[in-house]
Amino acid sequence: MRKLVILSFISLDGVMQAPGGPEEDPSGGFKHGGWVAGYFDDFLGKVMVEQMSEPFDLLLGRKTYEIFAAHWPYVKTNEDPIAAGINNAKKYVVSKTLKKLGWRNSELIKGDVVKEVKNLKEQNGPEIQVHGSSNLIQTLLKQDLVYEL
Repeated sequence: MRKLVILSFISLDGVMQAPGGPEEDPSGGFKHGGWVAGYFDDFLGKVMVEQMSEPFDLLLGRKTYEIFAAHWPYVKTNEDPIAAGINNAKKYVVSKTLKKLGWRNSELIKGDVVKEVKNLKEQNGPEIQVHGSSNLIQTLLKQDLVYEL
């Protein structure tokens, strides 16, 4: 069985918002985008590269997919090991509204998300990582589908 691992930047007071920059994810009136930058150091960078150095697939919610698809395909993978991992990963995207996905190696999941994720976990393949995707994570946790946070 494949492991489903959640990798998320969460503040001590429970904020889970895209960490990249002030305009990256203003949903819900959030005005502190880029909050992780001040805490990101060499140690955290090494941890992230290590976590993403083995092959993995991604399971993403719609908002996270759209944020990622607007950024990661344009990062040179030969210069950034995190970009290489994300761009090379098979991306499974949970959405009720998207009709098609433009980012290479992406597959849309519609319908019974729990059933589809259980099927993914039963297939042969690499670890499945969830990045961001706070709404999706709530569903995964409620259904006891998460191996590690």
